[in-house]
Amino acid sequence: MQKTILKFGLISGLLCTLMMVVTVPLEDKIGFDHSYYVGYTLIILSFLLVFFGIRSYRDNFGDGQITFMRGFAVGISITLITCLFYVLTWEVLYFTVLHDFMDKYNAYVIEKARAAGASAAALQAQLQGLNKFKEKYENPLFNSAMTFLEPFPIGLGITLISAAVLRKKARSQPAQSALPISN
Repeated sequence: MQKTILKFGLISGLLCTLMMVVTVPLEDKIGFDHSYYVGYTLIILSFLLVFFGIRSYRDNFGDGQITFMRGFAVGISITLITCLFYVLTWEVLYFTVLHDFMDKYNAYVIEKARAAGASAAALQAQLQGLNKFKEKYENPLFNSAMTFLEPFPIGLGITLISAAVLRKKARSQPAQSALPISN
């Protein structure tokens, strides 16, 4: 089981890392609104390997059979490895080349609220809240926890769906007749 988990977890994690490194610099060009769609689409694509990992385990080690719980265990393990890659990649990017991310994001949120007609008092209150969050976000543990919460629910959902879809019980043997077959 560990070999399958590591294989698919590492492939998924490396795919996720590669996609982040390639797409994060484009954020300034496509804007925060579109980057949500791009980011979550890429997360979903990398988590498709959860499905293939569970299927591979079922077909290669389970003799074509797998219970929901075993499928879930394989899938959640792949998900956790992928999330670890995601968090580590973000931490490196954020604390090196993207350290102005929160300033840009805060400016985006305030501008969006201003365009929606928020009052000066509401804008000020929102800015204070954003600045408090930015302060907390500078703590690598808090930053890591917040970053983990981005991909994990998607990976959990894909794991649950994949484990349910791929589960197969052992085929029961037809009952033996006590009567002899006559020719």
